[in-house]
Amino acid sequence: MNLLVGALSMGLLLSLLALGVFVAFRILGTYDLTADGAFGVGAVVAAALLARGFDPTTATLVAGLAGAAAGAVTGTLHTRLKVDILLAGILVTTALYSLDLFLMQGGDIPLSGTRALPGTAEKLWLAAGLPVGGLELFGTRVSARNLATLIALIPAAGVPVLLLDRFFRTSLGLALRATGDNRTMARAVGIDVDAMFVLGLVAANGMVGLSGALFAQYQSFANIQMSFGNLVTGLGCVILGDALSRGRGLGRRITGVVLGTILFRLLVAAAITAGVAPNALKLLTALFVLAVLVVPDLVRSRWRARPAEGAQHG
Repeated sequence: MNLLVGALSMGLLLSLLALGVFVAFRILGTYDLTADGAFGVGAVVAAALLARGFDPTTATLVAGLAGAAAGAVTGTLHTRLKVDILLAGILVTTALYSLDLFLMQGGDIPLSGTRALPGTAEKLWLAAGLPVGGLELFGTRVSARNLATLIALIPAAGVPVLLLDRFFRTSLGLALRATGDNRTMARAVGIDVDAMFVLGLVAANGMVGLSGALFAQYQSFANIQMSFGNLVTGLGCVILGDALSRGRGLGRRITGVVLGTILFRLLVAAAITAGVAPNALKLLTALFVLAVLVVPDLVRSRWRARPAEGAQHG
């Protein structure tokens, strides 16, 4: 049960990462490699501020702004300096690697003893008069800290999701979606497609930065390894979310991404329960994404081949 609660918590906080990838990949129709760097800088900025006594809300919001700034730089390199979007993302992520090392002063940033989200959530749990020892769920004792963190992550992840959904229904959001659908047509109706592209990357990487900040607080530390492998994880969650929502309406697709991320983390928890070593989780993630990309096409090809085979036999 503790593993399940942990998987749900990780699914909620990583849903912001997946939604950031969704905005770049599905809305703008581009591959933005800034996600790895934005996630890492979000984690490091939040940890650095928390270690200096800032409250969790301020640290998380500033970390989100750091991720948004990374997206703005990538977008500007692409639209103003005409740098290829993939190369722009690589350049920004590489630069952020050095920035992360500078902020960490060359080492990890431990968050034990700081006012991070889990500790604050646990204090609110106890202040509400809830059981100090947590609750027993399905025969397993779940600590107050884990339960309080899960509850706190619901609004922490849910509010940005609702704001993103509302934003895409505004005129500005519709202009951004039009830019992703067809730049030529969007430009023809007077939309500043370059500004919309930069705005999209700002929103995408801002959410990724928020996810990194929440991840660092949940793990109680930040290190340079948090800057690697997040784009693949985000893509896997987006693809799984597409399968769940079946592409019906933007609101359902956004919800599908959140549910896909939670399901993805439940699959990871199941793999850990089955005995998969934690060091192999990145490999498992890559194989899972590959399977999600390849298997549906193979199944469709097989089903299309069957009628043709039947006709030949007839």
